[in-house]
Amino acid sequence: MSEKEDSSTNNPDYAPALIKPLDYSLVWCIDERSNDCLNGCAYFWFPQPPDGYKSLGYLVTNKPEKPDTEEIRCVRANLTDNCEAYRQVLKIDSSSRYLKLTLGVWSTRPCDRGMHGKGVAVGTFFCSSHWSSGEINIACLRNLNSNLHAMPNLNQLHALINHYGPTVFFHPDEVYMPSSVSWFFENGALLYRKNVSQGENIDSEGSNLPAGGTNDGEYWIDLPKDARRETVKRGNIASAKLYLHVKPAFGGTYTDIVMWVFCPFNGPGILKLEFMNVNLGKIGQHVGDWEHFTLRISNFTGELWGIYLSQHSGGQWVEVTDLEFIEGNKASIYSTKYGHASFPHPGIYLQGSSKIGIGIRNDAAKSSNYVDSSSQYEIIAAEYLGDGVVTEPCWLQYMREWGPKIQYDSRTELDKIIRRLPPMFRNSVKNVFAKFPNELSGEEGPTGPKEKNNWLGDERW
Repeated sequence: MSEKEDSSTNNPDYAPALIKPLDYSLVWCIDERSNDCLNGCAYFWFPQPPDGYKSLGYLVTNKPEKPDTEEIRCVRANLTDNCEAYRQVLKIDSSSRYLKLTLGVWSTRPCDRGMHGKGVAVGTFFCSSHWSSGEINIACLRNLNSNLHAMPNLNQLHALINHYGPTVFFHPDEVYMPSSVSWFFENGALLYRKNVSQGENIDSEGSNLPAGGTNDGEYWIDLPKDARRETVKRGNIASAKLYLHVKPAFGGTYTDIVMWVFCPFNGPGILKLEFMNVNLGKIGQHVGDWEHFTLRISNFTGELWGIYLSQHSGGQWVEVTDLEFIEGNKASIYSTKYGHASFPHPGIYLQGSSKIGIGIRNDAAKSSNYVDSSSQYEIIAAEYLGDGVVTEPCWLQYMREWGPKIQYDSRTELDKIIRRLPPMFRNSVKNVFAKFPNELSGEEGPTGPKEKNNWLGDERW
């Protein structure tokens, strides 16, 4: 055996990147004996990979004979990454005189979808004859090139923002507007330290904020204690801007532009009981509010794939076809009254048990109060561009809370509200309150963008 042949046996990098499958196994079929066979037959085949290789998807034919192994290729395992079933795109119940089977088809996505994840979505599907997706036996591709050549440079990035940057509309009755971080600091925001009663003024760049560490409860920010307090609570939309974190997604095949909006104050919640509204008083309010939405853009086509809208402790990906657009490619985003959650259309969105008409109101509507992210923005982080290209602001390194702990027992406040309600609503409202996230219960101010899970990871979806 030659030295080259010996190397190929021991080193998988010498093996071919692509190879034919060994065989096919039939996963599911719908044929002429099936009651559901309307426009032909369908046979779903799994390509069985050789050792050291992975299949990226399934093959569908209209014939019962096994496909030729030339039809498809398996990929060397070290060029692949783990993937998982994502959304179910198809469910078929098939029955014959002998058997009844259900086929489920799911789209797939890489398991590691964070900023440093290397998995590349390839648009294939996973299928199973079981009711749930279960363990997945296919893979996605893996980007082994750490240079991320497909990611935009700084000039291209500005062009994308100018082209796609959404307009954020605030409710016409909104009281608690956004502001820039520097306006918040310059107008009297104070830094407090545990066991120290006197607050410290914060300079406009936040350079005297403690940097790094963790949210250990040692520090927090609060509104000014003097006559400026109410003014600062109401924000200053003229100074507001979107703070942008740009990062790779899906192994650098997509660019995520995460747009953060800051509001000095988050207002109280409003409970909807069918045709009645109940003000929740202090419940839900807190100093400091960080909300965000994320644009995902293909690095191969330059097209907007979708926008993730944060909504309190969760959120949703909205496809391009479900967005409203103004000025061509710029989406409209609606920030809800007092709570600043983001939605794609005007309306009333209930947080909680919406099926019975009871929940926390999220009111969204267009007004003359808006922030245009295509021009009112600042790029605060883009790690993939390398050192020195984007300078992160000092305040971004502050890992503690942007508001104090609220000094009241939120559970007691909720119980007071429940006791004031008609008996027929009490149990339903209790169930709604049990689903409250911490920020809606008003327990404490939020941490900043860099402390959020989506800074390094992907959005919750």
